[in-house]
Amino acid sequence: MPARRTASPTLALLLVIASGCGAAPAAPSTPEAVATATPSAEKQASATVDPPALAPPDEPRVEALAEKPAEPTADVAPAKQPTILCEAKAGSKLVKSPKLELAVDRSKVDLDGHKLEVKLTRAACKVRLTVVGESGKVLAEEAQAFNGAPAGSTLSMSWSPVGAERVMRIEVWGHDVDGNFVGVAISPWSVALPHEEVNFENDSDVIRPSEAPKLEASLGEINKILGKVQDKKPSLFIKGHTDTVGPPEHNLELSRRRAKSIAGWLRGHGLKIAIAYEGFGEFTPLVKTPDETAEPRNRRIDYFLSFDPPVLPAGAVAFSWKGL
Repeated sequence: MPARRTASPTLALLLVIASGCGAAPAAPSTPEAVATATPSAEKQASATVDPPALAPPDEPRVEALAEKPAEPTADVAPAKQPTILCEAKAGSKLVKSPKLELAVDRSKVDLDGHKLEVKLTRAACKVRLTVVGESGKVLAEEAQAFNGAPAGSTLSMSWSPVGAERVMRIEVWGHDVDGNFVGVAISPWSVALPHEEVNFENDSDVIRPSEAPKLEASLGEINKILGKVQDKKPSLFIKGHTDTVGPPEHNLELSRRRAKSIAGWLRGHGLKIAIAYEGFGEFTPLVKTPDETAEPRNRRIDYFLSFDPPVLPAGAVAFSWKGL
């Protein structure tokens, strides 16, 4: 099969940041859920909750941080933003309900367009964000007033990065009109690996010795990228696809077996990070074709390094990531 370059979906690692008032933060229940956080009445000490070293993430990993995140240093400082005050009016009653929560819709995080969408459960005073690059440098700091926008309103935020490096982390803080605040950090870092396709024999998932150099090259590229993120622990997600020749059910199972075979080869040759795989058969073609069409571009494997599981397509077939 010809070499393919894959497109990278926007994916995210959720990190909950403790904040000004309310109950302790709770982790989202599913990978597809938006990021939510609840403010805390007390300052929280730093603590990290990681999955087992070799287990693929079933849901976004969560980390409770101090009241305010540490500020990374930047070679080029982002432009300073004007001060926007969010304080309760004199004599106003303390608001206890609903809890102040912030949600970032991961499907609306647009790294190329430098924008995202936020919602608060109370009237919004302002939203501020800090964008941190792969190197740890601050790429942007933004703050925007929302002048009491009603609870549940879509609050659109954008930023102008000072560099072109990949975004590792975005810290988002929402302030209500009574002076309370809450924060969430997401890590939308994701890398699609260009690679040479492994050619399988007809209806087989066996990797022939002649195809091993292709996988050795892919493993080298994976290790190079892992070296850039140093102590971070992304996972590798492998997607298998087929063309439309043959029954859809058979193609689905064949694509799963081939994706698992490649995952197993990489594990057996020293890749120690979490690996998950899934087959999509002919249901997610790169090129739309009629049935029973032999299309080499659709017979492919995709590799993604990311912190969060790629969102799976919904429909008649129930897809799920399978840990190696």
